[in-house]
Amino acid sequence: MNTKPLNAEQSPHILVLGMGGTIAGLAPNPEVNPLAYEAGQIEIGDLLTKIEQMFPQGLRIISRQIANINSSNLSESLLTELGEQVKKALASSTLIGIVITHGTDTIEESGIFLQATCGKYAEKLGKRVVLTGAMLPSNAAGADGPENLLNAIQWAYTAIDNCPGGVFAVFAGKVCMARDLAKRHSSALAAPLLDSPSSSVSLINPSWLSTVRAAQAVLVDDLPIPQVQEWPWVEILTSHAGARADLVQLCINAGVRGLVLAGTGQGGFNKAWQDSVNQAIAAGVAIVRATRTGAGIVRPNIPAQDPEGCIAAGSLSPPKARIVLQLALNAAKVSQAEAESFRPRWQDYFALQTY
Repeated sequence: MNTKPLNAEQSPHILVLGMGGTIAGLAPNPEVNPLAYEAGQIEIGDLLTKIEQMFPQGLRIISRQIANINSSNLSESLLTELGEQVKKALASSTLIGIVITHGTDTIEESGIFLQATCGKYAEKLGKRVVLTGAMLPSNAAGADGPENLLNAIQWAYTAIDNCPGGVFAVFAGKVCMARDLAKRHSSALAAPLLDSPSSSVSLINPSWLSTVRAAQAVLVDDLPIPQVQEWPWVEILTSHAGARADLVQLCINAGVRGLVLAGTGQGGFNKAWQDSVNQAIAAGVAIVRATRTGAGIVRPNIPAQDPEGCIAAGSLSPPKARIVLQLALNAAKVSQAEAESFRPRWQDYFALQTY
């Protein structure tokens, strides 16, 4: 394997970007307690070396380290860098596809970000961007990282006739759209896509493939990637027994641009918040209703009529709804700055992502 030989990027290749996470983690005492580990300890080139003998014949791999972090520390500036590097790499005529190793804790946020900002571009080019990671550190017995990474490379390399280009994720032998990532288990090896529509990597499910094509058909254009200092401030507030309006007021006074309300059931929230939420809307704060349940759809005007300035999150979890709201607010700002004759509201951008 050549991780970056002279002029390698002028030859057909797959680019592997390292972001750190458990897949690059090490446990001090893996035999006794493999779950007590430190993420982001091994470089991406070293992870690839362990599996290079299993690469498809003649496949050239180039690796690049963007970060080596515990993904719970993922930042907006890192998302900007990741998105810009992905877009730049996709433009190369010699690129076959991109694989990204990422921590599972926030992989659903990076997944929806890349889907919303790079998905249509990748689809049009017929190239795949594939996220993967691991639930066990690299030195644990039965570590899942090597197989996940190999499967991700194979998926990026799979003939485009079998599945369209776009942004995907691979774990435990299964593939899903990146926007469907949802870590809903603390330790299961398939946790990031356990509850997501998926297919076997080796035998593509026609029903899943049809849902991929339908989902991609809904999205017309990618949203712009925010510059590092231009990410709108959006917070998530969770409705619960005894919820107080003070927290909503603090957010308004602090100058947040948007709030995602992780409500109960179908996105309802404690009535103690209602007056403060109305004040937030009047102050120009964008409001999105999501559900804290972990699954299901939040529909418009259920359980009550949504006022102007408040929109339902659809199938997006609160963390994903937050990312999309940030991108939508930024897109509306960019549109206004470019003095377009028709300036869509943030709601128009957001609604497209909630199918």
